Amino acid sequence: MTRKLVVLASGFVTGLTIGLAALNAQGETLAGYDRFAVKAAHRASPIAASIWYPVGTPTYRAQIGENALFKGTRAYVGAALAEGPHPLILLSHGSGGNMDGLSWLSSELALRGAMVLAVNHPGSTTGDSSPRRSVRLGERAADLSAALDQLLANPAFRPFVDRSRISSLGFSLGGATALNLAGLRFDRGAYGDYCAANEGQSEDCIFLQKGGVDIGDLPESFAADGRDSRVTSAVAIDPGMSYAVDEETIKKTMLQILFINLGEDTLWAAADVSPAGSDLARRLSNGTRVVVAPGHHFTFLAECKPQGAAALAAAEDDPICNDPEGTKRATAHAQIVEHIARFLDLASGL
Repeated sequence: MTRKLVVLASGFVTGLTIGLAALNAQGETLAGYDRFAVKAAHRASPIAASIWYPVGTPTYRAQIGENALFKGTRAYVGAALAEGPHPLILLSHGSGGNMDGLSWLSSELALRGAMVLAVNHPGSTTGDSSPRRSVRLGERAADLSAALDQLLANPAFRPFVDRSRISSLGFSLGGATALNLAGLRFDRGAYGDYCAANEGQSEDCIFLQKGGVDIGDLPESFAADGRDSRVTSAVAIDPGMSYAVDEETIKKTMLQILFINLGEDTLWAAADVSPAGSDLARRLSNGTRVVVAPGHHFTFLAECKPQGAAALAAAEDDPICNDPEGTKRATAHAQIVEHIARFLDLASGL
């Protein structure tokens, strides 16, 4: 235990004073971070949420999102916000992911002037990822809409939000959620056709079938209208379900949408929005696609610790720490941040 943590344990006020002095002396540039619980009518229990933001006055420092496998990101916890207003990003994690696992992205976007609001989606979060619950797409979109309601009702955050610049952003299954919030719905029949045409080859369909999901009888929530009228643009990174987007909503959606594919040959067929895949980027009137390469689907995840790949191999788990030859995950992350920042007109990198 560090000296600062010992002091904090013995006396909050004294520890905070000493901690601030040490942090300021180091002169680190960190984003702010806080957590809260969201009460939502469509969930039986509160949803865990987090907010990253530009810092006005720093507080104590903590490591966010670090575990035995992944590196974390340092942040000032509970710091005062920098004078606003700031653009707001609603961030959705992928199947089996979690909001703090995306700390590398949230932190960088906050350092460029954005506030980033994220949640842990019940039923598709780390340690709680159920195939049966993951297909309830409407619930995922509603999670972030409820979090946005609560944030805008909170006087500690409300004055700092630029309501004219609220964007949705997500990765993989979270990419589908970001599109849902922007007005795109998903067609159950089209998804069934996609899985039938790619039987035994599509990782997303295989995941659902392992959980006993009847692809031919998906829940109504799969096709829910998750549109949040406050969302003004969207970013979808290797989005899931891209072959199943309802054609009528493609025609009606006028928002600017950025698609980021990881690698020229995507690991998951559902995520390929190029003409060789679902062609979703071109079919939308305001869709734009960029590619970050070399890389593949899992390159988006946080940087792994040195022992990560070996630990996964020993456990016979998915090789999510292994990237294609020539890939530097940190470099790919920097490119992803740059594409998003340019699209959302955020500040240049520090």
